[in-house]
Amino acid sequence: MSEFVTPAPSPEEQERLREAGRLLFAGPCDFFFGAQKLEQLPPITVPEIAFAGRSNVGKSSLINALTGRKALARASSEPGRTKQLNFFNLGDRLTLVDMPGYGYAKAAKDVKEDWQGMMFAYLRGRPTLQRVILLLDSRIEIKASDREIMTLLDRAAVTFEIVLTKCDALKPSPLEAKRAQVADLARQHPAAYPEILLTSSESGLGMPELRAGLASLALPPADEPVLS
Repeated sequence: MSEFVTPAPSPEEQERLREAGRLLFAGPCDFFFGAQKLEQLPPITVPEIAFAGRSNVGKSSLINALTGRKALARASSEPGRTKQLNFFNLGDRLTLVDMPGYGYAKAAKDVKEDWQGMMFAYLRGRPTLQRVILLLDSRIEIKASDREIMTLLDRAAVTFEIVLTKCDALKPSPLEAKRAQVADLARQHPAAYPEILLTSSESGLGMPELRAGLASLALPPADEPVLS
């Protein structure tokens, strides 16, 4: 069972968080580092949010939609083969980490095993990592590789939030059924955040809510007074 009990914010608090998210993601966001090995990771500075998902789940499109840029994150020309962690500086307040896609059917076995080894070591050993955004394609069934990653995140004791992508492709009834199915799965994982967010990079569905959630994990703006 999930350990999270999160009271629903008031309408006023929801609006405040949405505006904070809008301002954060309207600011500068730039690629600053790519690491193919753990010893190449950049120095620890601000809080980090990692994005994970199967190859072709729409991870690059979601990062681009979040930041309002067309080509900040780019999909690999050979899905499932890249092993690089890409780091993006969001206004010196938050680092977005684009993780390599997993579960690509044509990837060699040693590439898949190497992915899990490197990713687990990163997830377990990065103290500034605040949350993993785990993307699932709303149009297709949950794969064995998705379940394996959820178990890996449990083992690494890293909070993860499931985000359904490409939700504009489903009608309301099947979309709600998918959300309920995934919510039930999340309740089986102690590291899972209970809320399942519905998104579409095409229509912008869910982007304000996702921005708001991530802004709550970022450093405060430089001009914001720190309360003691």
